[in-house]
Order: sequence, then structure tokens, then C-alpha cells
Amino acid sequence: MKKRAVLTFCLIHFLCWTNAQQKTYCNPLNLDYGYTPIPNFSESGRHRATADPVITMYKGDYYLFSTNQWGYWWSHDMLNWHFIKRSFLKPWHHVYDDLCAPATLVLGDSLLVIGSTYTKNFPLWVSTHPKEGQWKEAVDSFQAGAWDPALFLDDDGRIFLYHGSSNSFPLYGWEIDRKTLQPIGEHKELIKLHDDIHGWERFGEYNDNNFLNPFIEGAWMNKYHGKYYLQYGGPGTEMSGYGDGVYVGDHPMGPFTYQASNPFSYKPGGFARGAGHGSTYQDPYGKWWHISTMVVNMKNNFERRIGIWPAGFDSDDILFSNTSFGDYPHYLPSEKKDHLTGNFTGWMLLNYNKPVLVSSTLGAFSANNAVDENIRTYWSAATAHAHEWIQSDLGNISTVYAVQINYADQDVDSSFLGKISGIYTQYILWESSDGKTWKILVDKSHNQTDVPHDYIELSQSVRTRYLKLENIHMPTGKFAVSGFRVFGKGSGPRPDSVQHFIILRSENDPRNALIKWFTVNTATGYNIYWGTQPEKLYNNVMIYDDNQYYFKPMDKNRTYYFSIEAFNENGISERTQPLEVKALEQPR
Repeated sequence: MKKRAVLTFCLIHFLCWTNAQQKTYCNPLNLDYGYTPIPNFSESGRHRATADPVITMYKGDYYLFSTNQWGYWWSHDMLNWHFIKRSFLKPWHHVYDDLCAPATLVLGDSLLVIGSTYTKNFPLWVSTHPKEGQWKEAVDSFQAGAWDPALFLDDDGRIFLYHGSSNSFPLYGWEIDRKTLQPIGEHKELIKLHDDIHGWERFGEYNDNNFLNPFIEGAWMNKYHGKYYLQYGGPGTEMSGYGDGVYVGDHPMGPFTYQASNPFSYKPGGFARGAGHGSTYQDPYGKWWHISTMVVNMKNNFERRIGIWPAGFDSDDILFSNTSFGDYPHYLPSEKKDHLTGNFTGWMLLNYNKPVLVSSTLGAFSANNAVDENIRTYWSAATAHAHEWIQSDLGNISTVYAVQINYADQDVDSSFLGKISGIYTQYILWESSDGKTWKILVDKSHNQTDVPHDYIELSQSVRTRYLKLENIHMPTGKFAVSGFRVFGKGSGPRPDSVQHFIILRSENDPRNALIKWFTVNTATGYNIYWGTQPEKLYNNVMIYDDNQYYFKPMDKNRTYYFSIEAFNENGISERTQPLEVKALEQPR
């Protein structure tokens, strides 16, 4: 018995050490996002904005390019990102777009990049030392003139270009000559939207806006088990349901068949929504990930952020990503973790709609906006002065593992257009068990970096009830917070399973359904999962404070399966058994 106890202790110690070594991240990514560079886009207020991200592995590091950042980031661990300042516009390009919706390609020992353009005098850039910002023109004038481009290198060495961004035209494909790096052969139409069949492709925040045709954009290509996976974004970048779909073919230029399980990247609920127009890549351990655009859409339609999701292919070679609890802490890439099923830390949100105290309030930007799990609302102090503060009460003594501080753009200086160098945020995070005696939990009073979505994984968890965020310095504007989010484990029981879960599919439009269930009194919220097979419930939506949901992303003539779970600050309930919702008509 003594030997067994020693072995048990060693195993527990090893597991704790392993978990301690494995770092976590939380969406939206904490990048030093630039501000929109376009003056008329900021008439409702200067704000940060980027989108259309692509991550490429090059010489063992991750390289992240996104729209209009006047540079790019690199990282060795997908957590700590280093910005390299570099404009890719020629001096005679008098436009605001610098690498709008960029495309990258690793060709031999070189990294290539190009942004969107409708002209044919835009350069294709190449580097063998991107960490040093050393680039030269691989091609002076790329003759494709492609918007939302994607470059793909096949196993046989052939290069293909995919592109398109329109609510009238499809996505196109074009072969690129490897020697000249110019397009050759047929410029071919490949895929387009079919929103009359695919519910999620309909325009509108709730897929119910017939005023405008939906947009197809953001092409990307991967190859897996000899099949070509042509990915695309839709139906509009400002929508919570902004997602990525996929068609599959046997040849890089098609024909392509719509994957039954679609969209494969989708996050219509939670704090930060949207998971469209991105790229799919592999980490050093061979595991797949998908990076995509997240939506703010408050000061402008194109106010956006970036998120990363575990992705992969199942045993039937279906491409999918896991966005469940997608803006809660998740583990970073590791050889040890099954990232598709075990990537979520299990740290729950501890302060959703819990009591808040603040030092001051600007107008209607009330305190509760900082804990309402909506990135589009925020609290603002009356000033940006040092020692303005916001205090969150967890309700009970809880175990805190991490905190995410999401700043909002309120009264940003009018000169903040584009990428601003040398700006930083400083604060002190305090904790207290009784609200009277305070200890410093995190001290960033001397921080010199820009941290608009600062995520802090504590080196050691703490048992506490109150957290206070004290401002020291803001880079611009007022001290404003859209999400003061505390993660860990509560002290009570997890919620019971959901009862009386029903789906009422519309006979008038089988793309739509009303989903209802009995309220679980101790639940904070719910996750609804669905898919085209009972064991493949790959998509989900997170819902707070409601017991019904109008569901509109279904394919018109397809059978679906649904399940639901409840959650609170203490954990997650058991999921209900998958419920079949049959197609009203069979596919033709």
C-alpha cells in the first residue's frame, strides 16, 4: 500500500507538472492590432481593426499576416507574437490597403506574400529572412490581379491561385507558372454560394436579410489524403454567423463537391463571435488549426479581430474545427494533447453578470457592460486618468486560473489611423477575499507593450472572491473595457442536464428551426451542438440567459442531429442524447 501511495503521488505530481508546463491562450488573440487606416471607416470613432488572417509555418516558426497592419507577426509558440514593421506598398500606390486579405506560400527555402489587388502591377514579395523584415520583389507586377488571393503548392510542385470576393461572382482558380510566377492556362470558375439551399450562407445577422445577396470570399486550399479542400468565407464579414465552408475535389481545379458537414468553422455565439475568412495550417506536431476573423461590428462593419481554433479531419476525412467554448482558455499546441477533444482547459467564466463597482462612468457606458459577455458593449470610465478602476465580485470564494482584459476604443485620438508604434497599456490587477484587504495579483504598471486583449494565465492559481482592475495608463481614449473576464472553478455544483429539448423545423422553410428547452435554474448558459451524423456534432452555438434559439444555418434537404449541455461557473452538465431532425424532402 505504501508503494502504491508513493506511485500515486508521483503520478499526480507529474500530471500537475505537465499541466503547469503547458501554456494556454484565449480568443480574441492578444495582438497589437492597428487602427483602421481608412478615415471614412472611422467616422463613428477611431478603432482597431484587422481580419482575413493567414498563418504559415516557415523554418519552425508561425508567421501571421492579416489585413492592413503595415507589417506582420511571428511566433515560436503561437502565444507570444512579435511584430515586424514592413509596408508592402510601392511608393506610387496611393491606397489605404496594405496587404489586404494576404496570401502566403512557402516555396523551397523562401516565403512569398501578396495582398489583394485588382490591378496587374502589384508585386509578389519574397523573403528568406522574414524575422529581419528583409523582402524583395519576386515578381514586379503579378498579372493575376486577384482579390482575397490564396496560393497553394501541390505535391507535384505545381502552384495554384484561388481568389474572389463578391456577392455576384464566384471563386476562381488559376494555375501559376513556377518559373515565372505568373498565371497560365484557364482562369476557371470553381464554386459559388447556394443560399437557397444552405441556410448559413444567407446574408444577415440571423440569416434573414433579403436586402443584399451574400458574399463569397476568403479562398483557402489544403490537401489531405489525396483530396483537395477548397475553403471559402460567407455570408458577410460583419455577421455573427460569419463562417468558413468547404468543397472537396480530386483535382486542384475541381470539380468540387459541397461537404455535407458545413460550415466547418462557425462561432455565432459567446463573447466574441464569428469564425470566417481564415486559413487552415499544421503545427510542428502535425496537428491542424484554423485561424479566422472574429466580429465586433460596432463602430464600423469592418471592426474585427482574430481567433484560432483546433481543426482536423475525422476518420471519414471530413474537415471540421472545434469552436466549443471558443473564447474561453484553451491549451496551446503540444505533442501530448489531443487538441480536438482535450484542448479546452475546463476553466469556466466566474463573473458573468456578477456585481460590478467602478470608479466612474461615462454616460450610458454602464459598468455591467464589462461582464455581459458581449464584445460589442463596454463600460467606460469618465477619464483615462491613473487609478480609475473596475471591481468584479465573483459571488463566492473561487479558484482563479486566468484573467482576460478586453479594452474598448472610446474617444480614441483622431490621429490614430493605421499602425501606431510605441503605444502601451499599464494596469494593476488586485484580488481580495473580503473586499477590504487587497493584494496585487498582476502588476503591469511598468508594461511597455500594446495589449488590447490582454490574457494572463496565472503562474499559480489563487482562491479569492473580488478582483479589481486599476488603470495606470491607456494608449489613447478613455479607460474602457468590453470584457473583464475571470476564469477558473467555482465552489458549487455543476448544473443538471437539460430537460425537454425540442427542435421544431419549419415546413415553410426547412433551413430554419425553433429550438426550445426547459430552463436549468443553476445554469449560466447552454451549448447547442449539431451535425449531420449523431457522432459528428461538430458545430455549436453558445447561448446565455435564454431557453430558446432561432436556428437558421441548416441545409434545406438534409437530416440533422442536435444535443445540448448546460454550464455555469462550476462546470458543464452531461449532454443530452442526440435528437434527430429529419429532412422534410430528400436531396435530389
